[in-house]
Amino acid sequence: MSGGGSSAPGRFADYFVICGLDTETGLEPDELSGENFEQTPLRRTFKSKVLARYPENVEWNPFDQDAVGMLCMPKGLAFKTQADSREPQFHSFIITREDGSRTFGFSLTFFEEVTSKQICSAMQTLYHMHNAEYDILHTPPTNDKESCSSAGDCNGTSVSKLQRFNSYDISRDTLYVSKCICLITPMSFMKACKKVLEQLHQAVTSPQPPPLPLESYIYNILYEVPLPPAGRSLKFSGVYGPIICQRPSTNELPLFDFPVKEVFELLGVENVVQLFTCALLEFQILLYSQHYQRLMTVAETITALMFPFQWQHVYVPILPASLLHFLDAPVPYLMGLHSNGLDDRSKLELPQEANLCFVDVDNHFIELPEDLPQFPNKLEFIQEISEILMAFGIPPEGNLHCSESASKMKSLRACDLVSDKRNGNIAGSPLNSYELLKENETIARLQALVKRTGVSLEKLEVREETSSKKDLKIQCDEEEFKIYQLNIQIREVFANRFTQMFADYEVFVIQPSQDKESWFTNREQMQNFDKASFLSDQPEPYLPFLSRFLETQMFASFIDNKIMCHDEDDKDPVLRVFDSRVDKIRLLNVRTPTLRTSMYQKCTTIDEAEKSIELRLAKIDHTAVHPHLLDMKIGQGKYELGFFPKLQSDVLSTGPASNKWTKRNAPAQWRRKDRQKQHTEHLRLDNDQREKYIQEARNLGSTIRQPKLSNLSPSVIAQTNWKFVEGLLKECRNKTKRMLVEKMGREAVELGHGEVNITGVEENTLIASLCDLLERIWSHGLQVKQGKSALWSHLLHYLENRQRRTTSGSFSTSGILLDSERRKSDTSPAMSPLRISLIQDMRHIQNISEIKTDVGKARAWVRLSMEKKLLSRHLKQLLSDHELTKKLYKRYAFLRCDDEKEQFLYHLLSFNAVDYFCFTNVFTTILIPYHILIVPSKKLGGSMFTANPWICISGELGETGVLQIPRNILEMTFECQNLGKLTTVQIGHDNSGLYAKWLVEYVMVRNEITGHTYKFPCGRWLGKGMDDGSLERILVGELLTSHTEADERQCRTPPLQQSPSMIRRFVTISPNNKPKLNTGQIQEAIGEAVNGIVKHFHKPEKERGSLTLLLCGESGLVSALEQVFQHGFKSPRLFKNVFIWDFLEKAQTYYETLEQNEMVPEENWQTRARNFCRFITAINNTPRNIGKDGKFQMLVCLGARDHLLHHWIALLADCPITAQMYEDIALIKDHTLVNSLIRVLQTLQEFNITLEASLVKGIDI
Repeated sequence: MSGGGSSAPGRFADYFVICGLDTETGLEPDELSGENFEQTPLRRTFKSKVLARYPENVEWNPFDQDAVGMLCMPKGLAFKTQADSREPQFHSFIITREDGSRTFGFSLTFFEEVTSKQICSAMQTLYHMHNAEYDILHTPPTNDKESCSSAGDCNGTSVSKLQRFNSYDISRDTLYVSKCICLITPMSFMKACKKVLEQLHQAVTSPQPPPLPLESYIYNILYEVPLPPAGRSLKFSGVYGPIICQRPSTNELPLFDFPVKEVFELLGVENVVQLFTCALLEFQILLYSQHYQRLMTVAETITALMFPFQWQHVYVPILPASLLHFLDAPVPYLMGLHSNGLDDRSKLELPQEANLCFVDVDNHFIELPEDLPQFPNKLEFIQEISEILMAFGIPPEGNLHCSESASKMKSLRACDLVSDKRNGNIAGSPLNSYELLKENETIARLQALVKRTGVSLEKLEVREETSSKKDLKIQCDEEEFKIYQLNIQIREVFANRFTQMFADYEVFVIQPSQDKESWFTNREQMQNFDKASFLSDQPEPYLPFLSRFLETQMFASFIDNKIMCHDEDDKDPVLRVFDSRVDKIRLLNVRTPTLRTSMYQKCTTIDEAEKSIELRLAKIDHTAVHPHLLDMKIGQGKYELGFFPKLQSDVLSTGPASNKWTKRNAPAQWRRKDRQKQHTEHLRLDNDQREKYIQEARNLGSTIRQPKLSNLSPSVIAQTNWKFVEGLLKECRNKTKRMLVEKMGREAVELGHGEVNITGVEENTLIASLCDLLERIWSHGLQVKQGKSALWSHLLHYLENRQRRTTSGSFSTSGILLDSERRKSDTSPAMSPLRISLIQDMRHIQNISEIKTDVGKARAWVRLSMEKKLLSRHLKQLLSDHELTKKLYKRYAFLRCDDEKEQFLYHLLSFNAVDYFCFTNVFTTILIPYHILIVPSKKLGGSMFTANPWICISGELGETGVLQIPRNILEMTFECQNLGKLTTVQIGHDNSGLYAKWLVEYVMVRNEITGHTYKFPCGRWLGKGMDDGSLERILVGELLTSHTEADERQCRTPPLQQSPSMIRRFVTISPNNKPKLNTGQIQEAIGEAVNGIVKHFHKPEKERGSLTLLLCGESGLVSALEQVFQHGFKSPRLFKNVFIWDFLEKAQTYYETLEQNEMVPEENWQTRARNFCRFITAINNTPRNIGKDGKFQMLVCLGARDHLLHHWIALLADCPITAQMYEDIALIKDHTLVNSLIRVLQTLQEFNITLEASLVKGIDI
């Protein structure tokens, strides 16, 4: 259905519709609306029908009878008596078609007296039946009869008391029934349509008949009033007065006609910004209110403020009662639910709340999903919006008295304020409302914030309207103009946030290398935006929000659109407007595109935007034909006061033969622009190829934009659910793929060195979105909801079942021991493997006191399972309890579709190919049990060892401090705060007893919660007079990959860094069996080591691995420099070991004697020599019992930290001691090589190297 094409003649309205009671079919109770029969008959709902529509059909917008009927009167017919209030109610609605295009509806519901005798007596009969039942059920209350009239509308008061008296007596009461008139239009001119309908209704109820028959006015609006062209204004006649509407031009913000003011009054700035953040991150959003129009206003405002992004998912601002089952849709949605004003929130059964944002519009209250990130610059943003609101006399925390709940009216002196309570208008000037605000806590908070930002609220400039009113006569009334002004100001401020945030987004768009066709076919595999680079430019505080926002579908669609529209002509209008704004900002801030500041830039486009609206309103561009008499038969068009007449369908069913208006006034270019414009206001999408492509390309589970409002047979519901199941599976496939590419891609790049896992914002975002997906899957088709997290409640049921079984004595397989692990690891002593147990992992999570909520527990459990590479296996086990799944889920639920479930578990299995630390890195403060195993050498009498050993373990997050190990105990478990990934172990002893020598092969440490096991190779002696005389050593560790999944996975991941094999250490025992490296290899090793450190600092801070590994690990800087000094070292006589440290000490003595003899060359050289001596002395004086190799390691680390290494190399190369102790071929004697070595080491100068505490303990330089 291509709307906006030549077929649509650009008329203001497509249909005029009348809905109400069909006297032919009589009263049909509306079971679907879910209203119970305990209600009194007047409170029940009955089916409403579409009674008439004009014209019958228009080809560009086929009439959808079910949808219109349901949305005009979402709760069906309502009956009242003369005692009730019968104010007409206006509301608007949206019908979203399959292709995402929209039609707008505006309806006015009013009450008409029931004239049909049958209906009145039917109502009387229902009352007799009801009262009879009621008397049986309840002893009659002792109220006196008079409560009847006072309780006219029992909505607010307790129902049961009044139920008996809220009655209908055919002899005494007049019965009224609701009826509604409605306009269906292609564009959302809400204010104009409201006026049209109100004036029509007024014509029927006013004692004086209208100047012309009603048909004339309806004919006029259907056939003679055009849509205003873009950038123009239009005036046409209602029954009693002119009506004006204006449409923005193609370079302004798209058409939006709902009062933003109302949303801020209902919710307050803080809540609006939070709701806005939820919508941008595509959470499920449920609005809850007694007023249909409020639901609509909030929904439309929030989506309009997202400009240039568009909500891509289910959008049903008014959910008809019969569609409540749609709330368990496992996709992001924005829906509005009507409350009857009696039940509170606790009665509301919502299928899933893990990622739900619940907004109780009437009570100024909002429930947010857990861990919602802050919108960037939130405080300044709120401040900027508040200033605008205050200028219009609207308190920033909202008008509490426009919410129904009296309890909320705390300290507000409502009586002074309320002139018109229903609309929440403030009486009086802005200033007295400001006085009132002073007593208010929100403003106090705001003022405190503002003082910090340096603006004073005391002299808050209430923006005087700069536009000099004198010379421009505005055609609409003051109030309406104010609404236009406030709308545009607020919208500009919101739009400005995005133009600032994404000012250089174009730089990061990845243009497809192939042609469009093939790009579409591979759309899902393609990355369309360089997220990592974009994020690396952003200020740190923005990251939590932005990293999640870049993963949303609205952002992806926005970028797809950008890629699709190369040339200006076919650019999506929204994009065109946004891009032109971005260009302006770029000109203004001629800063380099990559250097971002987090300075808050206020909006500067407001005046210009206001001006263009004002001009359109001052000079009306078009005036439509006036209503006129139609060719009607005599006697027609008469009507009775207070009844909306049956209209003459023959005159209304067709328009004039030729639509003179379009021919006359719309030159071709307007018509063309019109078409493009329609696209923006996402009305009728121009269904050219591009649109189709984008729809297809983005069909990720969002195939359903709005439930089919037609027949609700079980088969339709089943089909909808089936679409959801398919969508969930597709989403799961794409998410796992995306997460793996993210990991693998980076790992492959990093094959060269050190650490291979990415952590940080991006990974956290992806894992959080995986948790959301799992919650949605687990809450699809739930029978009964328990707790906020469906996944956690399923796990708890499972746990309960297991405990029941174990107590009843049957065999439990909850823990599996993996023998392969033991078999494959070396034959030397190993730790007994951890049991794989889903229940054990749950217990770990339950023991973490920091996690308070179910949603939090479920997320922590998912993270832990990911880190242990057991997610797929655990979930498979959870779902293998078929009885439980059957008990908890309906037949159509995702978890009961076997094929899909299998595929889903298979996708999750692919996570085992990479290493995640998503649990360790997030729960940094929890207590974790660590298990230690020390393996001494079997060969050399470990059993005779008499000293008292100690150990100290360090990780990226902290260290344990010294732990004494009981003698002859080699295995122990202790608890301490999470250390993060482990980096080093210091091990030593106190040298007591007769045999204080210990040869340690290696140390193993295992995190008992995540099962990560680290091996710290040693292979050296600890003891005076052995090896290099060391009583303590620092060992650098590596993570062992578990063998369980070594079988399952195809080895796609590079193996982790090998441990420092201690070959080099044995040099000291027999220096000749060390593989001799030539100078080229040594230079290469130094280059690699330095390169590793440079790369380390070029990564974002959150993604850096362990610097200790790069300094002291196997191919680290220490070992490379050791090679340099070992090269050409003169080998000593047999049995006497000489260490590099001995050489360094001799050099030190030489320099010190020089100083004393005062034979000093230049100044520069002197400071270097002094520095060198100072460091050597400090290391020698340390209280620690470190051996000579340990001291060399310490010197290199300190030299790297203080950027002195290259100075020392230069110093030693010229030292006479070097001449004595090295052969002529030594690298240290070769000047060109030494110079290149110095150059390489100089590159470390720009980095700020901080050393782990364990490396420099006991030294204070």
